[in-house]
Amino acid sequence: MTESAHPSLRVAVTGASGFVGTKLIERLVARGHRVTALSRWTGYRGMVSGVQWLDYDPMDGASYAKVFEGTDAVIHLAGHGIFDGRWNKERMAAIRTSRVDATRALVDGLRRMTKRPSVLVSASAVGYYGPRHPAEDLAESAAPGNDFLAQVCVGWEAEARMAEDLGVRVTNPRIGIVLGQKGGALASMVPPFKMFVGGPIGMTGKQPFPWIHLDDVTGLLVELTENKAYRGAVNAVAPGLVNNKEFSTALGKALHRPAMLPTPGFAIRILLGKVAQILTSGQRVLPKVALANGYAFRFPNVEGALADLIPDPKASAAA
Repeated sequence: MTESAHPSLRVAVTGASGFVGTKLIERLVARGHRVTALSRWTGYRGMVSGVQWLDYDPMDGASYAKVFEGTDAVIHLAGHGIFDGRWNKERMAAIRTSRVDATRALVDGLRRMTKRPSVLVSASAVGYYGPRHPAEDLAESAAPGNDFLAQVCVGWEAEARMAEDLGVRVTNPRIGIVLGQKGGALASMVPPFKMFVGGPIGMTGKQPFPWIHLDDVTGLLVELTENKAYRGAVNAVAPGLVNNKEFSTALGKALHRPAMLPTPGFAIRILLGKVAQILTSGQRVLPKVALANGYAFRFPNVEGALADLIPDPKASAAA
């Protein structure tokens, strides 16, 4: 992230109590920004000084207009969890509504305001690209996929871009698989490895694994907010590309465990249903825009990221 001085902004963050949101508001405060955190969950409130917590209705434009009053920037992270359960009609509808319809309500809120924030950073996901051939490089200009999650992302981004007609700069970070402590993908990946049954998903593990360290995704979100050079889609993934097998090998090494037992794709599909496609396929996503704008990834390679996130058990025992 660019570490030069930047004027203090009043930044509103939706989804502020989530895995990424909690780290993001800490980082914004550390950068000297004033944060309005929007969440209907109260458990995290008061844990970061200098943060104003407000309730809001994510489906009501008037509610957004009220809580955005006086803000310079909005970072929109809220959305129903993709991995919260098997995808049935009701859950898929909730995923779409919490992203597409809620973003439409957010832009309606901006439309109601006389003095609007200057920038909207509205999250998207690498799922925008859909399942692709593992050798296909995907920069931000690549066409979208046509599966459920890709179409959700297309609608999600389209609703956010409507704010451009209101004079608001809009960016859509397409976020990859976020690696961090106390949550995210690692929380479900580490236990099988510790029990010596970890390994790649699929018999070959050749599907790309578009990952990013939590510190880098929050750093990039701040960068998109502060830096006016960013507009449109930005792939929020690390430049150190790996496939599922390579990631599993690196994770096993970090945990001092083998990574030899592949999990067959059909078993994942039986367990998770349609959502399994996210794990059994993948996208070779490139952070072309971020690198072109000079974003310096703190953790460009997966080995360094895992070394930061997973304490070395041998070092701990020696201490």
